[in-house]
Amino acid sequence: MSTDDKAKFSVHFIEVTAAQSGQRIDNFLLTQEKGVPKSRIYRAIRKGEVRVNKGRIKQTYKIQAGDSIRVPPLHTSDKTVITTVSDRMRKQLTECVLFEDDDLLALNKPPGLAVHAGSNIDQGIIESLRIIRSDLDYLELVHRLDRDTSGCLLLAKSRTALLNLQQQMINHDLNKRYLTLLRGYWKDGERLIEQPLKKNTVSSGERMVRVDGEGKYSKTVFVPIESFPQAQLTEVILYTGRTHQIRVHSAFINHPVAGDDKYGQRNFNKDMKKFGLKRMFLHAWKLGITHPTSGESLLLEAPLPSQLSNVIEKLRAQ
Repeated sequence: MSTDDKAKFSVHFIEVTAAQSGQRIDNFLLTQEKGVPKSRIYRAIRKGEVRVNKGRIKQTYKIQAGDSIRVPPLHTSDKTVITTVSDRMRKQLTECVLFEDDDLLALNKPPGLAVHAGSNIDQGIIESLRIIRSDLDYLELVHRLDRDTSGCLLLAKSRTALLNLQQQMINHDLNKRYLTLLRGYWKDGERLIEQPLKKNTVSSGERMVRVDGEGKYSKTVFVPIESFPQAQLTEVILYTGRTHQIRVHSAFINHPVAGDDKYGQRNFNKDMKKFGLKRMFLHAWKLGITHPTSGESLLLEAPLPSQLSNVIEKLRAQ
C-alpha cells in the first residue's frame, strides 16, 4: 500500500488553499475523500471526528484559506479506493480538450462515459480528471451530460469561476445548443416546447422523466436543419437544464431522438441502425458563456463526431 493510500486509513490533515476556500466542509470532504459515502462523512462531522483548526464544526461550515482540517480514517479496507486511471481513459480525456485557461477546462465529451461516479459506476470523468490533473487544487463540473451524450462539457478550476457560471445558469444566460436526429418528417419550422418535467422511478427501479403538470418548468426550442424521408437533423436550444429534457420533450411531440432506448421508438431506432447508427444521436454542439474572469463572451464548439456525421452522409446518399 502506498503512502497516500495509508493516509486514507489513518488520521491525516488537509491545509485549505485559496482556490478551495468558500466550500461547505461536507462538500469539500466528498471531493477529497473519494469513495466515502456521504453518510460516513456526515457522521464523522456530527461526532466531532472532523475538526477545523482543532475545533468542532457543523457540516454547513464554509472552509477558509489556511484552515487545517483534521480528517479521521473514513475509508474501510474492504472497499477499494480508486487512485489510478486506465490508459484508455487517460488518452480519451487528454485528447478531447476543447479549451483551457486558468479558470476553465472544456471537453468534447466522448459518448459512453459518465460524468461522475454512481451506484453502478466506480469512476466517472470528474473522478478521473482529478487523478490525471493532480496539479489542480480545484476541479468541479459546471453542468452534466447524459452518459450517452457527447459534446461540450465545462468544468471550473476555481470556486469563484464555478459560482459565477452557476449564477449564469440560474439566470438562463448560458447558450446551450445541441444537434440531434429526430424521428419523422418535420412539417413545421422552429418549434417551442414549454412542458413541465417530473422525475419518476418505475417498479424496476429505473429513473424516468415525464411531462407532468406538477413538474419543473422546462423550455426547449427545436430548429430544423435538414430533412430526410424518415428523420430530421435538428438544432436544439436548451433554455432550462432538466434531466433528459431534450429526450422527453422530443418524444412528447412524437419526434423522439434516434437511438434513444429509453424514450425512443423501437422501429425507428432499428431503421437508423441500417444507416450505421450505433448510439443515441444527441450531441452538445455549442456552449456560449460569459467568461467568469474577463467578462468576455466565449463560444465553445464541439464538432459532430464521425460516428454521427457518417450517419448523416448515408441518409443524404439514400
